[in-house]
Parts: sequence; structure tokens; C-alpha cells
Amino acid sequence: MKFALGCIATLFLCCVSSKRISTLFSTADPVHHKIFTYDQLDGLPEPVQRYFKYALPNGRPYLNFLRLQHTGTFKTGMDKDWTDIRGEQYFTAKPPGFVWIGKTKQFKARDAYVNNVGNLSVYLFGLVRIINSSGEAVDQAELVRWLGEGVWMPTNLLPDEHKQWSAIDDNSAELTFNWKGHSIHFHIHFNELGQIVRLETQRYMEKKLENWVGEVGDYKEIDGIKVPTHIEAGWVLDKGRYTYARFHVGTFEYDIPQKFSSFSENK
Repeated sequence: MKFALGCIATLFLCCVSSKRISTLFSTADPVHHKIFTYDQLDGLPEPVQRYFKYALPNGRPYLNFLRLQHTGTFKTGMDKDWTDIRGEQYFTAKPPGFVWIGKTKQFKARDAYVNNVGNLSVYLFGLVRIINSSGEAVDQAELVRWLGEGVWMPTNLLPDEHKQWSAIDDNSAELTFNWKGHSIHFHIHFNELGQIVRLETQRYMEKKLENWVGEVGDYKEIDGIKVPTHIEAGWVLDKGRYTYARFHVGTFEYDIPQKFSSFSENK
């Protein structure tokens, strides 16, 4: 009986996730007609210019979509043990959107921002949904995730009517993103090569804004674009640092608006 219920729950999550991915891609407004050139960088802070010249070749068309697969470890609390996780994620550039599906031995989860609505659902052992979060705080948290993970789609970080860069010092800058009533501010750190190495912001953790930090590295060239393949995410809380995710991305595929043929949640 437990096995049968687990199969039903897995099938349900797969169907719901597939529908969200289809909706994500079908509501996208492609930006492939836009071309990135170094002339766009005039007036931007020096470390920001350094980053885009490192990450993007001159004349590169803007990216519309990304799908990726990752492995890694995850922990659900400061005092919890690390557990292995694998997942898949799908992004759109315009409007902002993503669907992430993750699986561990203990739970299956879906994190998403689709049609300007955020949602986090978690199923314990694939049987019982123990988390189904939505609302303004979740919307903000998911937008933070989409923007921070723009390191995997660098054209998503270029300035436009919703995103502006301002100088801080020789190796950091502030990125401001305004979308649907939310104003998000990232303090972004760069190294001498131009790589983004650290991102800091405030993100909702349940109903309270807390300090969130992402550290990225192990850059690789994918389709002429340089992106980090390792990300470590965590919170800086009053009671200490809580790192909850260490992901390694093994597969990047750009501008393929389709789900993978085999979801991680089914493996």
C-alpha cells in the first residue's frame, strides 16, 4: 500500500510539474532578437563591465530559455544532516520565471515562479504534501532565486527597464530589480577575472526578511558563455550561518523550451 501511494504521489507531482513547465514556456516572450554588444556596457560600474566581458562574447544573442540538471547536497535545518539531492530546473528570461524539481531520499519538492506567482511544495517520502507555500513573501523569495541564478543566464543580468546597476567599489556593485511591486537589491562581488563569486540580498524566510548569501565558482564555458557550475546557498541569521544547499550543475542546455525526457523525480 505504501509503495502504491508513493507511486501515485510521484505521478501526481510529475503531472503537476509538467503542466507548470509547459505553462512557463508557453507564456514566455522570446528575446532572441536582442543582441548583446560591448557598447551596452558604457557607463556601467567597472566590475560589472568586467563581468559581462568575461561571461558573454560580443554579438551574442540574448538567451530565452535554460534547462539544467544538478546533483549536490541539501539540509532542511541548521541542526540537520546533509542529504544527497538531484534536480532539474527550467528558466525563462521574459517574463521572469522558473520551475525547479528536486528529489532526496526523504522528500520531493517543487519550487516555482510562473505567471508572476511563486509556490513551494514539498512531499515527505513522496506521500504527503507537508508544505504548500504561496503569497507575497513567497513571490519575493522566488524572484530573488530567479535573479540570483541569473549567473547561469548572464543576459538576464543586463540592465533594462527593470534592472539597474550602481557602483559600490572596485570589486562589487549593487543590482536593483523592480518587478510587480517588488524591489530586490543584490550586493554582488566580483573577482579580478570578472567572475561573480558572491551574491548577498534580503530574502523572505517564511514571513521574515533575512540575509541570504550565494557563493558561486568553478566556471565553465557552455556554448560560448562562461557560467559557474557550483553554487552554495545559505542564510546569515542572528543565531549563525545556515548553509542549506550545495549544488553542482552537470548539464546546461540553452534555448530548448522543453522538459527533459526523464525527470529526476522519476529516477
